[in-house]
Amino acid sequence: MHSYEKLLLENKAWAREKVEDDAGYFDRLAHIQTPEFLWIGCSDSRVPANEITNTQPGEIFVHRNIANLVIHTDVNLLSVLEYAVTHLKVKHVIVCGHYGCGGVKAAMSNHDFKQVLNMWIRNIKDVYHTHKPELTAIQDENQRFDRLVELNVMEQVMHLAKTSIIQRAWKHDQRPDLHGWVYGLKDGIIKPVFEMRANTNIDPLYEYDDL
Repeated sequence: MHSYEKLLLENKAWAREKVEDDAGYFDRLAHIQTPEFLWIGCSDSRVPANEITNTQPGEIFVHRNIANLVIHTDVNLLSVLEYAVTHLKVKHVIVCGHYGCGGVKAAMSNHDFKQVLNMWIRNIKDVYHTHKPELTAIQDENQRFDRLVELNVMEQVMHLAKTSIIQRAWKHDQRPDLHGWVYGLKDGIIKPVFEMRANTNIDPLYEYDDL
């Protein structure tokens, strides 16, 4: 049996178990989706949003990419954000990174990861550059790595606040709140590191005045 065939078998077993426990489970999921949360997380397979928050399908709308980045030219991310905020009307947007992130670790090196990954990782290098005095003052490399993970999450939350999508929702609906979290692979605990309530003031340069 091929490994992918095992996934299909496990899916059938899971679906059968769900129906045995609750006959209307899939019917409810098929007809409603009202999540309160948009989760912007890392693609790392060890950080599944539903499992680490003990939530059910339908409770969290999820977008994942390498190192949980919010890039102003990323149409994929922005389309998810637009749909979640404007149409699903989520109340919270969470950027969740994790300690031991390979993308962040790569950004701390000078290795050539080839063009596409180099372009992506450059965004994390920019975070490092912005906070270079603080990071270079940290002598222990592992502690510096952990701090860059936290700072990266904080910067991505700020990037969210700079979008017209978030600012429009703040102006008209006083939502969503923005949260920056970091998940610990070693203990399974999520650490909140940053928060922006709806209508938090940001640099006027990035504020839209005609939303």
